[in-house]
Amino acid sequence: MNETAVSPTIAELRARIQCLEGRPLRKDEVLSFGVAEMDSKLPGGGLAMGALHEVAGGGADAIHGAAAALFAAGIVARTKGDVLWCLARPDLFAPALTQAGLHHDRVIYVEADREEDVLANFEEGLRFGGVGGVVAELVRLPMTASRRLQLAAEASGTIGIALRRWRRPTEAADFGQPTAATTRWRISVLPSEALPVPGIGRARWLAELIRARAGEAAEFEIGACDATGCISFSPVSADRPDQAGRSRSAG
Repeated sequence: MNETAVSPTIAELRARIQCLEGRPLRKDEVLSFGVAEMDSKLPGGGLAMGALHEVAGGGADAIHGAAAALFAAGIVARTKGDVLWCLARPDLFAPALTQAGLHHDRVIYVEADREEDVLANFEEGLRFGGVGGVVAELVRLPMTASRRLQLAAEASGTIGIALRRWRRPTEAADFGQPTAATTRWRISVLPSEALPVPGIGRARWLAELIRARAGEAAEFEIGACDATGCISFSPVSADRPDQAGRSRSAG
């Protein structure tokens, strides 16, 4: 059969077979956000699929942590196949993931008693391939462990997200330590979108791209993930106070 005449259905079946066999994806395959202002700041126009990425909340509290989790959920929601979610604390709220586009019937929860086991499950899931993505909730991410995770992701072509969660505020300082992650994100909660009538508008976040390999740091004000895992974009306000309460227009 002429390759150019292959139907979309056949192409999708071939992609699924390739995924199940654990064969690596193309090195240049990326998952775009669908927002030009963000994708243009990322090498290749999106998040590298066969790579490790880090996501953390802008603060050590539960509110910012939840925003980071939903940001991660929206990313893997836009992949194909099941998603492994590795965790040590059984406090993940599945209906919230569904609102961010990650339906419960796609998620395989892998619970462990120790963080070391979460790391081991994370690496095993990435090496296996055959899934849409792997998310792991971690307090610490040592450089050696992150290198192993990055290599596992590269070998299988599976996207991995290290979701940094802390039990106490002092542990948040570990996020400043270097890792082998391809990108590093910090997600902070902003006031919701204003509505013309009384009510609660769409949640909004400040997404800070702290590190991007072969790219530059940037920040974006975005609307939270919708039911398809997609975000919306809005320009950064020049007079919006930063997290320390200072105005951006101040010297």
